[in-house]
Amino acid sequence: MTEKDFWRKSQVTVVGGGSWGIILAQLASANCQEVRLWVRDEAQARAINSTRTSPKYLLGTSLPANIRAMVEPERALAVGEGGVSAVIWALPSSVAREQARAFAEHFQGSEMLIHATKGIEAGSLKRISEVLREELPCARVGVISGPNLAAEIARGEPAATVVASNYQDVIEAGQELLSTSKFRVYSSTDMIGVEWAGTLKNILAIAAGALDALGMGWNARAMLITRGLAEMVRFGVAMGGETQTFLGLAGMGDLMATCGSPLSRNYQVGAALAKGESIDSILARLGATAEGVRTVSTVRDFAVERRISMPISEGVYELVMGKLSVREAMERLMTRPLVSEF
Repeated sequence: MTEKDFWRKSQVTVVGGGSWGIILAQLASANCQEVRLWVRDEAQARAINSTRTSPKYLLGTSLPANIRAMVEPERALAVGEGGVSAVIWALPSSVAREQARAFAEHFQGSEMLIHATKGIEAGSLKRISEVLREELPCARVGVISGPNLAAEIARGEPAATVVASNYQDVIEAGQELLSTSKFRVYSSTDMIGVEWAGTLKNILAIAAGALDALGMGWNARAMLITRGLAEMVRFGVAMGGETQTFLGLAGMGDLMATCGSPLSRNYQVGAALAKGESIDSILARLGATAEGVRTVSTVRDFAVERRISMPISEGVYELVMGKLSVREAMERLMTRPLVSEF
């Protein structure tokens, strides 16, 4: 039996029924026998199973018949014989540890676990793979990250991503499960770099939304992306990541997508802040997680402590905290002492 034949006869669980979780379930459904989609809300589960669409996310996106939504973790993870072969974790970073701890008893430990969370645990600075390894019995863990705006993938537009792991079989599983004719999956062994790239770009997306809301042009956008990338590399390498990872899909690719698209929640936060809306009002209105808001304080504090130069991230921190306006933050950045580019 080939690797592809194995996965076509397997059951896979996607934990999380948000936009990205739904897209991952849809992608996996083309390559495995059954996808069990765990969602929190019973009404959402019933709607998905009866209408083949989600009532809240990606409205109008049709889901294949081999996706079954459920709210009971014991059913989604199928304890005992006949359990799932792989689990794709697609929950926000804010609930990662709590939910993993609650789900732990339902895992067998043999599952391959791939998370799709672009964030870290606030305060501890731990990557989500570290949190999941601490709370779940699964040894084989990986991450998927890249320029993957869910709404565009739902429309069938071509996209690519990266699956990274310290385990080759996890990488191969991610590629076999998620690759389609419109979605290309590349491999990496740099989990640290991929996870931090997906985390740090959220901070810069807030800055991009703010710049665009003020009517800034391509020069300002290019400055933000290139100098922001330099910050990502400095921080990511300090954390143990590889420079080249930040120049690929998980780094530069994701940065370009989220800094240029109004579909990005972090971009929307920055745009609204520039228009004078309070952060509390923005988050309440969005009704969805903007990981950059949660991440920026922890990253900023660590960068100050370790003397890692991250002036743009510092500006975003002060903007989110209400200490500076967008124009004040921009003026501070533009009047910093002149230095070498590299």
